[in-house]
Formats: sequence, C-alpha cells, structure tokens
Amino acid sequence: MTPFGERLRQLRAEKGISQKEMAEKVGVSAAYLSALEHGHRGVPSWVLLQRIIACLNIIWDEADELQRLALQSHPKVTIDTSGLNPMATELANLLKQSIGDLRPEDLDHLMHRIKVLLNRPDRMS
Repeated sequence: MTPFGERLRQLRAEKGISQKEMAEKVGVSAAYLSALEHGHRGVPSWVLLQRIIACLNIIWDEADELQRLALQSHPKVTIDTSGLNPMATELANLLKQSIGDLRPEDLDHLMHRIKVLLNRPDRMS
C-alpha cells in the first residue's frame, strides 16, 4: 500500500463512501480504485485527483496532504546514482535488497533521520 492509497482509504471510510460508490462518482472502475488504494497503480492523474478531492468533499489542508501523498506514492521507484558518490549506489542497492525486511518503526526512524540530514544548514545544494 502507498501513503496515498492508505490515506485515500482512511478518508473514504471516514466519509462512509464505499469503493464502488466512489469509483462511480469519480469515473473509474471499482477495480481501478481498489488497485490505487492497494498501491498496484501509480500516481493518479491530476484530473482524477481533483475528482477524488471533490468526491470526498475535502478542502485546504486535507486536499493539500492528499496531493502531496499522491506525488510521493509511486510504487515502483528507480534511483539513478550514476555520477554520484559510490556510497550512494551502495545505499540504493542496500535499500532495494532489504526494504521489505524493515519494520514500520525502522522505516520511520530512517525517514526521520534522512529528513534531518537534508535540512542541515551546512548541506550543499
């Protein structure tokens, strides 16, 4: 499941809308909506995302969050490390080989640590 799919499912449940009902309202099949929620489909188009936001009747912060999560939810990621430090290639491959073995709390820790490192004042652009 992707961050977008997880949040979409939560919002849909909070609004009491079935997958079938939502699929009809936004103009996709129930199978496609299910695949989107389970992370078997990539990022939805901007038009579909706007239809989903309208169907859920969400505004501002929730709509912004859903759009942000959609952009960060491609289930098949490719990392091009050509021209980078060899350790970048090693890290990318280590993640590829072992990400499925990490617990949610491990992933949370790694994400937090990377975000801290990326926001260092001395970080080179």
